[in-house]
Amino acid sequence: MSLIALAAPSSPTVVAFHRGAKQWSALFPRSRGTGSSLFANSLGKRLQLRFFASGNNGGIAEEISEAEKEPANFAWPNSKKPRVCILGGGFGGLYTALRLESLEWPDDNKPQIILVDQSERFVFKPMLYELLSGEVDEWEIAPRFLDLLANTSVQFFKDRVKVLHPSDHWGMNVSKTSRCGGTVHLESGLLIEYDWLVLALGAEAKLDVVPGAAEFAIPFSTLEDARKVNDKLTTLERKTFGKDVQISVAVVGCGYSGVELAATLAERLQNRGIVRAINVETVICPNAPPANREAALKVLSSRKVELLLGYFVRCIRKLSELESSDAFTGVDENSTEVVPASEKYILELQPAERGMQSEIIEADLVLWTVGTKPPLPQLEPSDVPFVIPLNARGQAETDETLRVKGHPRIFALGDSSALRDSSGRILPATAQVAFQQADFTGWNLWAAINGRPLLPFRFQNLGEMMTLGRNDAVISPSFVDGLTLEGPLGHTARKIAYLIRLPTDEHRLKVGISWLTKSAIDSVSSLQSTLYKVLSGS
Repeated sequence: MSLIALAAPSSPTVVAFHRGAKQWSALFPRSRGTGSSLFANSLGKRLQLRFFASGNNGGIAEEISEAEKEPANFAWPNSKKPRVCILGGGFGGLYTALRLESLEWPDDNKPQIILVDQSERFVFKPMLYELLSGEVDEWEIAPRFLDLLANTSVQFFKDRVKVLHPSDHWGMNVSKTSRCGGTVHLESGLLIEYDWLVLALGAEAKLDVVPGAAEFAIPFSTLEDARKVNDKLTTLERKTFGKDVQISVAVVGCGYSGVELAATLAERLQNRGIVRAINVETVICPNAPPANREAALKVLSSRKVELLLGYFVRCIRKLSELESSDAFTGVDENSTEVVPASEKYILELQPAERGMQSEIIEADLVLWTVGTKPPLPQLEPSDVPFVIPLNARGQAETDETLRVKGHPRIFALGDSSALRDSSGRILPATAQVAFQQADFTGWNLWAAINGRPLLPFRFQNLGEMMTLGRNDAVISPSFVDGLTLEGPLGHTARKIAYLIRLPTDEHRLKVGISWLTKSAIDSVSSLQSTLYKVLSGS
């Protein structure tokens, strides 16, 4: 699910994908007239939102300079076919596009599809942890959109969304002969008129709740985050190699992400480091099945991960040069060397319940896995008032068909949607939910375009999975009551499940061959090591 940046890039690039196109100007004739005027609107308590998204595309690429960023109207290849614009290339957005491509369309009514995302790569986020353990290669879980969409008619744009201007609000005085649902204004200056819009903008890490978190903590939700964490760890490992000092890592949050991250890092560092996991609740993974939680606790204990449960982080700051390293909790008293103070951070912990004392710990690396926030879009003002209904988290309120309430031509899913289940609770922002919603969104777009009834979305929980390091995972499928797979068996089952969920058949085949090859090499290496030990012992 694509992250949304709140600052415009200094030199945005639009990459357009269009087979047979020879010139950028052929696709996008520039409109030298008036541009969109963006101004503040203070009509009562109406929610005003500003969308930030992005996308990329293959084929012809041309940079747009600052001087050329006047609004340009995108020219769709066919003026008669339906036009679908999808914002966000995560699980919700990409899989909706692929679903639309796979459906049979009557009377040559197949829609034209544009996918917009700020990154050039799709990221299979549940397997980001394997990048830290070295179990997978980057191309396997972060393929380029250009490669994934090469055999489709989907046009892909690497850009950010600046303003969303829907014109399909119930009650608006819109011409009955018009099929336009609104326009999207990209930061590059491109204006895209659409008939149907899909909001799948994902969410970004929420770092503004604790002083110092934005400056000193690293989130773990994007490919860039994973690269940054791996680079930081590699630097620390090299700096401390051969020295009597441990690398200290603090993981804030003990939900699924925090536990998976702590287990993976503890396995990687082994006796060269100490991992501490901090959680405001007194249990880890409170929403996980008990069997998954117990398996995770067992692994964390075996790898000597320190759990600081019942604490919240009050602030994060750099360790000053005047502060002594051994004055804080968790420092190895037998260590003869320390990492320079300028590279260490202090976390002040406050107990969530009475009867516990405050703690102060230091760390070489602080990782943040607590909380996310959807991007807050700002709608372009209009002479006729309209709003997209949002909840307190900035998610669009949708009906059971995943259409935004009051906007029949806009669908929202994943982190952008505030759909509730039968008990009234908002569905969790998980990959499993986004997978299923993408399937329904694709189908309901087909139904809406062809005048058929739309289907209500019903989430089916297929179970929970959690990686705990190389060759170690736990999986609890919901369709077999009481069954829990742990260790190597759980690890294999999890990888097979995710292999099946990869975006395209071609990519699945490539990744499957790669994983089988790696598994064969690891097996041969393990056999050789065992034989060597046996022969050496004899």
